[in-house]
Amino acid sequence: MNSKKTLVIATGGTGGHIFPSLSLADFLSKEYEIEIFTDERGSKFLQSDQNFKIKKIVSSRVFGRNIFSFFSGFFKFFISLLFSLKLLINIKPKLIIGMGGYSSFPVCLSGYLLKIPIIIYENNLVIGRANKFLLPLSKKILISNESIGGIKKKYKNKIFFTGYFIRDKIFKIIKEKNTINKRNLSILIIGGSQSAKIFGDEIPKVIKKCHDEGIFFNLFQQCLDNQKNNLQNIYKNLNINFELFSFTNDLSEFYKKSDLVITRCGASSIAELVNLKIPFIAVPLPSSMDNHQLKNAQYFYDKGYCFLLEQKYLSEKLFDLLQNSHKDRNKLNLLKKKMENHSDKDALFLANKLINNIIYGKI
Repeated sequence: MNSKKTLVIATGGTGGHIFPSLSLADFLSKEYEIEIFTDERGSKFLQSDQNFKIKKIVSSRVFGRNIFSFFSGFFKFFISLLFSLKLLINIKPKLIIGMGGYSSFPVCLSGYLLKIPIIIYENNLVIGRANKFLLPLSKKILISNESIGGIKKKYKNKIFFTGYFIRDKIFKIIKEKNTINKRNLSILIIGGSQSAKIFGDEIPKVIKKCHDEGIFFNLFQQCLDNQKNNLQNIYKNLNINFELFSFTNDLSEFYKKSDLVITRCGASSIAELVNLKIPFIAVPLPSSMDNHQLKNAQYFYDKGYCFLLEQKYLSEKLFDLLQNSHKDRNKLNLLKKKMENHSDKDALFLANKLINNIIYGKI
């Protein structure tokens, strides 16, 4: 008979929510039975993971853009709330951990109604909408960055700093060289779990311009499936080394080979790059909720860990950044050196310690 206590992790369905959730679930599974509640999108990420029980719930924004989407969202939320209540009554978890995202909200609210302790986790520089609503109901909010904004002063006593939840396999990646001195830089281009269409449209034009100036790169580029044929034709005609791939849960092999990354600015993605000491060009998604990607990128830029390039200047200024990085490798090495000041190796340990204290009544 399994004597482990059960915990529920409730998470949104994007990679930025799922990856920290899996990192935490892996760590906690040594002591607890873990059940993950997520939506249709999140369940697709988890199809190949057999380590945890997955519960799929309906997810939708409650506050839509029009009256129809409002009522539709409210109806879906009500169904999710009832479904979550039923599941939680059967599971009887000792604690619910909300990781942000719309699908975490009904699960955590159900837990509150059932008097199950709740903690929430925020890995962005501004608290997300779901977490903002849940904060008054939660015992603690775990934060990845002490510069977080959007938390009212009356809730400051709920803040518990852990750092970013990074997958264990990330820390196991060993870069072969500490300095960047290869003739041709290897560049990784990633757009997050929802991909970045504009990267596939605009970056090849910049790569061609570099090629025409005698600047060559090895490229590893994430792209949409309908962009692959066009990108293949462009890069083959330029006679450069390249590899195209669709979204993947595991970038480990690409990280090992990359000297520079062009990336969106989800907290999980850039935290992995900082912990791996890989220089990157941060291109925030302009439409991100509360402009959180720009705030994430600005923080790391101010620390001297990356270059910051707003999307509206992508075509105009990316060439200069790549040209300068090619000519002067010291700039990239300086970014790597500054990133040595940052580490999230203790984040999961700190979270586990707090969780134990709550479950065993020490808090």
